[in-house]
Amino acid sequence: MIQTLFGAAGPEPSLLEKLKSGVQKTRAGLVSALEDAIQGKKEIDADLLDELEFTLLSADIGVRTTNEILERIRQRVARHQLDDAAELRGLIRERLLEILQASERAPVRVEEPPAVVLVVGVNGSGKTTTIGKLAQRFRNEGRSTLLCAADTFRAAAIEQLEIWGERTGTPVIRQGPGSDPSAVLFDALQAARARRVDCVIVDTAGRLQTKENLMAELQKMSRTAAKAIPGAPHEVLLVLDATTGQNGLEQARKFTESSRVTGIVLAKLDGTAKGGIVVAIARELDLPIRYVGVGEKADDLLPFDAGKFIESLFEK
Repeated sequence: MIQTLFGAAGPEPSLLEKLKSGVQKTRAGLVSALEDAIQGKKEIDADLLDELEFTLLSADIGVRTTNEILERIRQRVARHQLDDAAELRGLIRERLLEILQASERAPVRVEEPPAVVLVVGVNGSGKTTTIGKLAQRFRNEGRSTLLCAADTFRAAAIEQLEIWGERTGTPVIRQGPGSDPSAVLFDALQAARARRVDCVIVDTAGRLQTKENLMAELQKMSRTAAKAIPGAPHEVLLVLDATTGQNGLEQARKFTESSRVTGIVLAKLDGTAKGGIVVAIARELDLPIRYVGVGEKADDLLPFDAGKFIESLFEK
């Protein structure tokens, strides 16, 4: 129960309820627009298909997926398997779910702790905040966690991580600004082993996907992790700002090429009507969405579930 100054405030919202709240803008831009386009129409004609195309692209579903959906509709119409516009909503929902489920895969199972999670992304994506929320989630799940302040380029990044460490009761391993990030990482992994910590979350410097020297540094950190902990890093999570839409897809593509990204965290999903980027990422890169951020609070990082995400969009 959530407690307030006036006593109990009722049960905590479910995952589905939080998702519904977090995707309100995307729902309005995608599902409500689809319903408006379909409403009152029986025949599936070229004008209706044009409206559907505009709606899907506006929600950042992506050109490839949009074309695929429209072609599926045309084929079914040609075979007389689809002749009522009211059925289009269900067909689109079905295809979006298929795409998201196809990219789902479980994280690597770590037999001997600590699990090492490297968190990467561009400046301003919400990376350090996401790490704090991730630490809170792991703590709620009963996992002991340590934070590694390997973003040594910005003193403010170290301070921000320490604030999240205090807020979530999570120790932080740090060195001074300008230190070698791989050295900080090595210290953190040694400390995690000595303290028998379950998980190490590593903050890295925000970098543009076009800066080759910084990308090379990420590769060096991965090698350092592997030397200290066999099989590490076990996860490389790329934090994307959902409000950047298709630019986020290009970031993901570049980071995947150089950093062995294993999953996506989509931050600020509640702040955009372009949440369809979730589908574009899954379709174009075959990467699982691990978590979505739907608010500012420490508990507003939700594990991604394809079925619940689609349900939150399409169910009232």
